Amino acid sequence: MDKQISKSQLRRERNTKLMKWGGTTLLVVLGVTALIVSLEKGINRRDVRLGAAEQGALETTVNATGRVVPAFEEVINSPVDTRILKVYAQAGDSVEEGAPLLQLDLETAETNYSKLLNERDMRRQELTQLQLNNRTQLSELAMQIEVKQMQVNQLKVEVENERRLDSLGSGTGDRVRQAETAYTTGKLELRQLRERLANEKLRNAAAEKVQSLNVSSFEQDLALMRRTLDQGRIPAPHAGVLTYIANEIGRRITAGEKVAVVSDLSQFKIEGEVAEGSSDRVGVGSEVIVRIGKTELKGTVTNLTPQAKGGVISFTVKLEDPRNPRLRSGLRTELSVSYGYKSSVLRIPNGQYFKGPGEYNLFVKDGDNHLSQRKVRLGDSNRDYVEVLSGLNAGDSVAVSDMEQFNKSKTLKLK
Repeated sequence: MDKQISKSQLRRERNTKLMKWGGTTLLVVLGVTALIVSLEKGINRRDVRLGAAEQGALETTVNATGRVVPAFEEVINSPVDTRILKVYAQAGDSVEEGAPLLQLDLETAETNYSKLLNERDMRRQELTQLQLNNRTQLSELAMQIEVKQMQVNQLKVEVENERRLDSLGSGTGDRVRQAETAYTTGKLELRQLRERLANEKLRNAAAEKVQSLNVSSFEQDLALMRRTLDQGRIPAPHAGVLTYIANEIGRRITAGEKVAVVSDLSQFKIEGEVAEGSSDRVGVGSEVIVRIGKTELKGTVTNLTPQAKGGVISFTVKLEDPRNPRLRSGLRTELSVSYGYKSSVLRIPNGQYFKGPGEYNLFVKDGDNHLSQRKVRLGDSNRDYVEVLSGLNAGDSVAVSDMEQFNKSKTLKLK
């Protein structure tokens, strides 16, 4: 017969099993927790820069790039199609006003000048002959008018005589009518001669003006070509530094082609470029901050190209301090162009994370030791601050350093 187990013994065995099961469960939970903690990525506090979301003003700017160029420079173009015979200076040389830079081959220009000179003389003779012919013609017409005027005066006297005779009974009505008809016809012919004289004067004056303008045009062409020949040695237009010269002897150049540039390297300006999509934020008069390393210079946009080229709009910045010692021709610069002002916005410090307006996954401080990723929509910006449109509240602490390597992490532990 089996031995019966007491109730107290059963309770002891059940409690023992529960304790074993509970211990195992606790060990599993602790193990999973430890695993989660061990898998959670961390970042050293010293490696992350935190910034507070706060209410404040925002002067909005658009970023651009620029290049330092001389404030004053003159481009010298070839006046004719020719070739280079001699080179008197090299790029980088300091030159005085009037100093020869290049000697051009002007043999063809000399030939063309002689042809123009001959044609000018021929047209001068044509103008002189035209004027002489016109004077002769007008003199003849004037003489005809004088003769006709005398005839009309005589016809008038005859009409008066015939009328007197007719009134005395010595004349006839037919003779009176004949005299009156002749007088009327004479007056008409006189008026026609006078009108012809006036018209001929106008026509002759117009013809002489056309011919005179033709001669003047040749005179101007000759004067220009004479200056070209006189400047066969391309001279420096003013004192400065020769920053470019076409120095290949024998090279053929076309009329209007750049052959030299003389620059004043004591003063500078900035030639800037901004993406076409941001061009509506840049205008003449816009204030600009120019950064060269840690040096900041102030300037103003003075010129803006109306059309984009290569996806960018070009503009010129006049500097308040164009003689600053940090300025060097060709130096690249960073530009911040102001285009607006907002008196009160929620803002966070600008940093490497910001690439332009849009939605970002930013790490926001959650408690003392954790950062949690949050979707944040950002808007306008300047060098110091970025406008927060949604996703943050005033007082939130945000990671504003480059956190791209942690993009796949939802949380980070601060160590």
